[in-house]
Amino acid sequence: MKKSWAFLLLLMLTSQLVISQVSKQERMALLDLFESTNGEQWLNPWKAETPVAKWYGVTVEDGHVVAINLFRNNLDGVLPKSMGQLSHLRKLNLAFNKLTGVLPVEVAQLKELQVLKIEMNRLKGEIPEELGNLKSLQELTAFNNFFSGSIPGSLGKLKNLRVLNLSSNSLRGEIPGSIGNLTRLETLGLFENGLEGNIPKEMGKLALLKELVLANNNLGGEIPQEFSQLASLEVLQIQHNKFDSYKSLEMMNQDQFLVFDYDKDDAKLKFKDINFSRTRMAETKFEDNEEDDNDNE
Repeated sequence: MKKSWAFLLLLMLTSQLVISQVSKQERMALLDLFESTNGEQWLNPWKAETPVAKWYGVTVEDGHVVAINLFRNNLDGVLPKSMGQLSHLRKLNLAFNKLTGVLPVEVAQLKELQVLKIEMNRLKGEIPEELGNLKSLQELTAFNNFFSGSIPGSLGKLKNLRVLNLSSNSLRGEIPGSIGNLTRLETLGLFENGLEGNIPKEMGKLALLKELVLANNNLGGEIPQEFSQLASLEVLQIQHNKFDSYKSLEMMNQDQFLVFDYDKDDAKLKFKDINFSRTRMAETKFEDNEEDDNDNE
């Protein structure tokens, strides 16, 4: 009887070990990431001799890598193209590290990706147009990098997106009108770039938008009348731009705002002064909770 139980226990443990393993392709993609970002110097390095499911920040389900959470883990180097081979990945958090180089276009192959967090790194180059193919994406945060070029119009295809933060980069050009297609968007941060031109009126369709931060750019023209449709908006920061007129802001309900910052020296509006001394964007750039982010899903 004891032998039967011992055999059953061994079978269960063996089955569990098999389930926790991943394909050679996915394992190699992870090792590429380790090698190209100086893994030996990570705060929590991986041990190649242990099962992938036990590697720090890696979540494995049904034999596939579904999440990588290496928040503030001293990654130093470039992201390998083989990242695109992690086809079952749902969450990728590489924020607050020392990543350099460009964001590989192969990331757009991660069709199941829901969360992409790459803020507070040193990534450069243009944001790939191909990111518009990530139809499952709900959160894209890439603030405080060195991204240049324009905001890809293809981001307007991300109909499930709730958070988009591209603040504190070197982006230029106009805000694409396709942003107005992101009807589930709740937070839009484009603070501190070199954006110019008019704010697209299509942004008035963002009925669920709660936070809109456009401060410290070169935006001009008039504030769109369509802003009066943003009934959910609680945080609006548009200071330090080159607007010709703020007249349309008078059509908005001032009681809806928790934060409302604009250039008061250039506008005489009938709003009570609810300006905060510090911009919310500066406070929320570092809102990632290290303890929460390092919990495997």
